Amino acid sequence: MLVTNGKVVLPNQIAEVAVAVAEGRIAAVLHGKEDIDSWLNQHSSAVVIDAGGQYVLPGLIDIHCDAIEKEVQPRPGTLFPLDMALMEFERKLPVHGITTMYHSLSLGVGLSLRGDHLLTGMIEHINSYRSKRSAIRNRIHLRYEVSHLAGMSIVKRFLNEKAIDYLSFMDHSPGQGQYREPGSFERYVMKNQGVSMDEVRVIVMDLVQRREQVSTEQLQELSALAAKQGIAIASHDDDSAQKVEESIGYGVSVCEFPINLDTAKHAVDRGLRVCVGAPNVVRGASHDKNLSATDAIAAGAADILCSDYHPSSMLAAVFKLADQGIAALPAAVRMASLHPAQALGASGELGSIEPGKAADLIIVDRYEGLPWVTNTIVGGQVVYTSAVRY
Repeated sequence: MLVTNGKVVLPNQIAEVAVAVAEGRIAAVLHGKEDIDSWLNQHSSAVVIDAGGQYVLPGLIDIHCDAIEKEVQPRPGTLFPLDMALMEFERKLPVHGITTMYHSLSLGVGLSLRGDHLLTGMIEHINSYRSKRSAIRNRIHLRYEVSHLAGMSIVKRFLNEKAIDYLSFMDHSPGQGQYREPGSFERYVMKNQGVSMDEVRVIVMDLVQRREQVSTEQLQELSALAAKQGIAIASHDDDSAQKVEESIGYGVSVCEFPINLDTAKHAVDRGLRVCVGAPNVVRGASHDKNLSATDAIAAGAADILCSDYHPSSMLAAVFKLADQGIAALPAAVRMASLHPAQALGASGELGSIEPGKAADLIIVDRYEGLPWVTNTIVGGQVVYTSAVRY
């Protein structure tokens, strides 16, 4: 395959070059007509894709997205078969330019879809599915709620079986992190679960008691096991420098969704990668009235974008950052490709348009300022194409 006539976003520049693909990998980045003609003479059967002057980007890598949960349960109490949910969700991702998805599945939150049996079933199903076929690179991000002592054995099993690819520690108990504002946890549960204030009080009491059952030593044991398997660990909703230090003690290398700018800056100073939400960038604000992702990026306090709960925001956020001058386009692209690959130990294979790496590429047009994916290529195979061009 040869992708020609595009504005190719390389790690540090945009260049009008051609990208040659062979055996599922990027064989060469070709400069000039002579090099292109020479390569085509050697590969006369190559498929030529004309990018039509549009952008050619590395495929996006989404390390945190729980939208698969909504695919399984789009409304409370309406569960769809796991096999159908995964296949239908996967079909949407190439349209948004996402070629590697770390499906984020929560263990121990105890609300909505997030029960143990559904989580274990989905992890087992994703592993089975990706061993047989995949349109994109389906990977698994296990989000462990640290108040769930009974779930610790499940985490250990999946780590020992190498059934997951990324692990994060969450604490959604009231009074800290995402729910540090008094009453915020109670309001969230009442709104999303349709329960009364009396029922919420019982939930809060139970959650606080369960959090006290899990010790620092037990979390460090999980961290050591993850490190042994080469699996990166993230913290979640850190709200202070002290919380960042606590997370570092658990072997964390990624700080997801720090609550405020001071915390994000401290995480960067301590050598952590900081991940913020693309929906936050697109909307211009946090849905929980926490840290502005754009402010964090502008301050050099965040270097990874994830879709969080809204996959189409990834590419839109990349171009919005570039359009607004917050980051040059190559730098914005790195936040959604190379940096997440580096954070999760996959940058030798994924994350940038460089010879030797997997040929995960997207061609992006613009329509009224919004990015529009016209072609998605995964491992040298076209998995999505649109005849519509603007």
